[in-house]
Amino acid sequence: MKDIIEVEGKRFRDLNGNGRLDPYENWHLPAKVRAADLVRRMTLEEKAGLMQISSERSRGQSSSPSPTGEAVASIERRHLRYLIIRDDPTAEVLATRANEYQEIAEGTRLGIPVVFTSNPRNHINGEGTFGVSEAGGEFSTWPGELGLAATRDPALVKEFAQVAAAEWRASGIHKMYGYMADTATDPRWTRVSGTFGEHPGLAADMTTAIVEGFQGEELGKGSVSLTIKHFPGGGARSGGRDPHFAWGQNQLWPTEGSLSKYHLPPFQAAIEAGTTSIMPYYSKPVNEGSAQQLPKHLWYSEDQQFEEVAFAYNKSLLQGLLRDEMGFSGYVNSDSGVIDGKPWGVENLTEPERYAKAVKAGTNLFSDTNEPAPLIEAVNTGLLSESDLDPSVTFLLTEMFELGLFEDPYVDPQRAQRIADDPESQAKADKAHRKSVVLLRNDQDLLPITDKDVTDVKLYVEAFTEEGAAKASTALAERIAEYDPSITIVDTPEEATHALLSVRPSLSVFEDDTRGDPPSVELGKDSDTGIDVERIRALQSRVENTILQINMGNPWLINEIEPGADAVLATFSVKPEAIVDVLRGEYAPTGKLPLTVPAGKEAVESNASDVPGYAERPGYAYVDSAGNTYEYGFGLSYGR
Repeated sequence: MKDIIEVEGKRFRDLNGNGRLDPYENWHLPAKVRAADLVRRMTLEEKAGLMQISSERSRGQSSSPSPTGEAVASIERRHLRYLIIRDDPTAEVLATRANEYQEIAEGTRLGIPVVFTSNPRNHINGEGTFGVSEAGGEFSTWPGELGLAATRDPALVKEFAQVAAAEWRASGIHKMYGYMADTATDPRWTRVSGTFGEHPGLAADMTTAIVEGFQGEELGKGSVSLTIKHFPGGGARSGGRDPHFAWGQNQLWPTEGSLSKYHLPPFQAAIEAGTTSIMPYYSKPVNEGSAQQLPKHLWYSEDQQFEEVAFAYNKSLLQGLLRDEMGFSGYVNSDSGVIDGKPWGVENLTEPERYAKAVKAGTNLFSDTNEPAPLIEAVNTGLLSESDLDPSVTFLLTEMFELGLFEDPYVDPQRAQRIADDPESQAKADKAHRKSVVLLRNDQDLLPITDKDVTDVKLYVEAFTEEGAAKASTALAERIAEYDPSITIVDTPEEATHALLSVRPSLSVFEDDTRGDPPSVELGKDSDTGIDVERIRALQSRVENTILQINMGNPWLINEIEPGADAVLATFSVKPEAIVDVLRGEYAPTGKLPLTVPAGKEAVESNASDVPGYAERPGYAYVDSAGNTYEYGFGLSYGR
């Protein structure tokens, strides 16, 4: 570790080892002053390295606390300082590993610290997407993003963010790729589950609460810096096709004014709440097939509304719309691999040319890149000047100073684990789980199942998933039996007084059809979800009282399985214990649907991909036999 300098009784780190206090080492000075001083001291190679953010992949994934040789080389030779955590170890391991990285970084020429970044990791993640555990549990575990939206409680969501921020900072994580402010307007999009639903007003409220909770009133030593995504709104996916793949690269807004009416408000809310950075999506806007969305002064040219290049390269949208029109003053963090993996619209450019175009468009940090050489080449060949990098480097250094990393980037691993294991945090999360459950139907007041009404509850439990249904059924039954021993779990439907049928469809972005066919929200063995519909219907006919619990990660087509149930619950990645509390009347459901359930396949296929379900034509939403319309905002409780 570097020496400490004492000046007038105060202590400062001598990060460049020159024996004197330089402005960037002086924590009395404003962050922007310190950043400006440090930029002047940096070489081109150090600046280019700082503008990359690479995935950290430790040996042994969840078990190893030690940095890999590749990671050390990234810090010492390629000068990277932003790393994405892709594994899911304990808080203690995270903290121990972070300290090792920080010690390596402090030993370099200027002692610039490391910023650790992660996707959200406080939720049950049914797909295990982006490297975060499927079951949660390393930190306090909350319902999924749609579940938070279903609570309709921004104060609770802000409290969640504050709890999570404390857990993250204690473990050495400083920045998040999240949350998704996208308005989910096509039910087939494989990333609907990561949004706050289909209503821009609700998404804006949730996004505001998230930013205020994680970042605080301003960035500081207890903050987690947020990268809100995916500007200007990834939810308007034609046919649900995702721009992770070439066949989903085109971004269309076929309904006039839909961009500003439905998709930009959550991003405006994030900007007003002070989000540090924003991530543009991979897709490129396409003129043909898009109605007018922008005022004329924001058009790319006299006769073209959009430049047909991906958003990370799109100056008229990043500078004109995001900064000039919407007032964003933070930095732009690209999505992963825009230079070498998904350069939609700029495939004909070399990598140095892509860097040059993106930097000039307003992109400041490039995600999942580990080699700054093409950016250095862009400067050395005159595509960029070195001074073109300075605004980006200043943004990033300012963030580091405001987070307090130059003063003390180290954390206490034992303290990190204590905070992660705090039962009070999980108690708050459990409240959110219960508040997120939505009651859709309750024939003859079947629910709640109380001991007063049923003295001996014999429950048959079966889970329906694309893979591992038998294992999931056993695990669910065991959790229920452990949580409520008064319920007798039975092995066959014939023994049961009640049946809980837990349906858990899923769509993964990385299972998108290679032919570019639209993803399907149908249920059935031959569909994308692989759910055994016939088995569900058979059980409904064999057990007198059946409760259908559907995990609504997307607005599934439920018309084949909903009518045969006696009660129906919509959940959004919740703990089984919350479901039991609702079934047993320990909690009367208060959740409201954050999205609209389509009436059928025809409704889905004829929908406007850029318009939310509640604003679709009449007849779009599913109506059950009791006359309930499963549209945005619907939800029953007991006694009504």
